[in-house]
Amino acid sequence: MADNLSDTLKKLKITAVDRTEDSLEGCLDCLLQALAQNNMETSEKIQASGILQLFASLLTPQSSFKAKVANIIAEVAKNEFMRIPCVDAGLISPLVQLLNSKDQEVLLQTGRALGNICYDSQSSKEQFASTNIAEELVKLFKKQIEHDKREMIFEVLAPLAENDAIKLQLVEAGLVECLLEIVQQKVDSDKEDDITELKTGSDLMVLLLLGDESMQKLFEGGKGSVFQRVLSWIPSNNHQLQLAGALAIANFARNDGNCIHMVDNGIVEKLMDLLDRHVEDGNVTVQHAALSALRNLAIPVINKAKMLSAGVTETVLKFLKSEMPPVQFKLLGTLRMLIDAQAEAAEQLGKNVKLVERLVEWCEAKDHAGVMGESNRLLSALIRHSKSKDVIKTIVQSGGIKHLVTMATSEHVIMQNEALVALALIAALELGTAEKDLESAKLVQILHRLLADERSAPEIKYNSMVLICALMGSESLHKEVQDLAFLDVVSKLRSHENKSVAQQASLTEQRLTVES
Repeated sequence: MADNLSDTLKKLKITAVDRTEDSLEGCLDCLLQALAQNNMETSEKIQASGILQLFASLLTPQSSFKAKVANIIAEVAKNEFMRIPCVDAGLISPLVQLLNSKDQEVLLQTGRALGNICYDSQSSKEQFASTNIAEELVKLFKKQIEHDKREMIFEVLAPLAENDAIKLQLVEAGLVECLLEIVQQKVDSDKEDDITELKTGSDLMVLLLLGDESMQKLFEGGKGSVFQRVLSWIPSNNHQLQLAGALAIANFARNDGNCIHMVDNGIVEKLMDLLDRHVEDGNVTVQHAALSALRNLAIPVINKAKMLSAGVTETVLKFLKSEMPPVQFKLLGTLRMLIDAQAEAAEQLGKNVKLVERLVEWCEAKDHAGVMGESNRLLSALIRHSKSKDVIKTIVQSGGIKHLVTMATSEHVIMQNEALVALALIAALELGTAEKDLESAKLVQILHRLLADERSAPEIKYNSMVLICALMGSESLHKEVQDLAFLDVVSKLRSHENKSVAQQASLTEQRLTVES
């Protein structure tokens, strides 16, 4: 077979140039056969032979071998190492032109070839962006009525649409209007083909919204017909459309202007209604998407109070019993966004024993780092934003203190800092209540380590010293501080390059000297 293959490749080089029809067809069949037997090895030989460059001339609309050549390209492009060579051989442009063919087999093989070349390959997508493939595909799509054909075009569109430049080209070529039409036609059908097409169409619509420019173009200041149509998906009875609608809103909610506009125009109520329909044995993907949308909408400061008074926290808390980590993760993120600088809401949630107990339980979710991190951050946020003794007492009673102490050793500076600030508030407001837990969590030893470690960020050193001073009010913790020779570490920090750290070191040193 191997010798046979080298002969075929040699022969092809000659016949491709002088176009001897019969022998050319024989050579192409021989290649397809070899690819069927050992795709990878044959592809390597095809690349080494330099024959790819000749394929472009066999892909012209006049060529009688275009379907076979496209089939060969589709086969070799299953191998990642062959995708860039196919682009470099100039095969994209002739393949795109073939999408206008009336011949079913040519269309099928061309679609496969394009789909395989751009599958997962960033650089080949960039090459596609400089062709008119977006326009050609959309034109072709508008003409197609048959399900299989449309699915084939979808398969080429989806990987291409991952490239932001191509997203914008597809939007400008009118793909969105086609997709909205499909959704409208298929939404009430229970035929399998229609259900597939509805899913593919609405998924692709959401993918187009992942590009900043394409998303903003479709939002049109919230007046866009596309935005309005997507809004109407949320109250629909079709799970796939509810999901796509919620994901679309989460994507539109990627900048403050859009978020403020949407909250002012009643989108929050629509999302809350949707979540209410999915509380009991709800659809997890819909729950996750709707919570993602609410979390994004809660980012602008001006939206927080509006969303709180609309009752978002009550709706979100209905999902506390969820056992699905993705839903838990989004629920936590949404609550954390909502209480940022909202003292009253933070106090109300922080006194909610059910919530705090669930947070403490999730702080131990070792298998789900995301849920664990978000639970810790929310515990700390409840204290930082409420500055309330009652909240601190609730967290102490539920066993949350040890988690905040562990959080101070996180690898993420932002989390360490949030933990230290919360612990300093605990020490300032309710030291007596928390004293035992702080001791058994070995807080003082951890602070000594953070101050002695040269890699600790300046804000970590600063907040650790503030915390040390606050702990002096407790007899047992004060004794631990004395036993650990903190003075040595602190006096070294008086010459720290960061002014605030140096200043805090002097203050802490005085405090330690006076109290020793």
